[in-house]
Amino acid sequence: MRIVTGTPNQRGITLLELVIAIVVLSVGTLAVMRTLDQSRRQIGEASARLLALSVAQNRAEELGVIGMLRGRNLPMQVQQGPYLWSISQIGKKTEAGLYEVSITVSAPDLPGAMLVSYAPAKVLP
Repeated sequence: MRIVTGTPNQRGITLLELVIAIVVLSVGTLAVMRTLDQSRRQIGEASARLLALSVAQNRAEELGVIGMLRGRNLPMQVQQGPYLWSISQIGKKTEAGLYEVSITVSAPDLPGAMLVSYAPAKVLP
């Protein structure tokens, strides 16, 4: 005895159609997962880049307050957030008597920042 449901023209989905549908959905899911992973990485790098820029801006403010001559004695490594930042500052004296200071901040395996600022040679009391 054979039980037939529906009309003879109706056929269910075959096993092959089901396998193809699963493969297509899997490929789409993998693409979405890769996109999410890339977004997560870029957001993580942005926060590190923001911290590096903050360190550079802090150094520029310090040099503006204490002057370039005393600022050469500032520490070349600073802890901010979970990272230890290395700071490089190169100053060139301008005709106006100010120093044009290039401040570069970096940490291993992280994006850094570079900032150019002007600082006096020394601050008057």
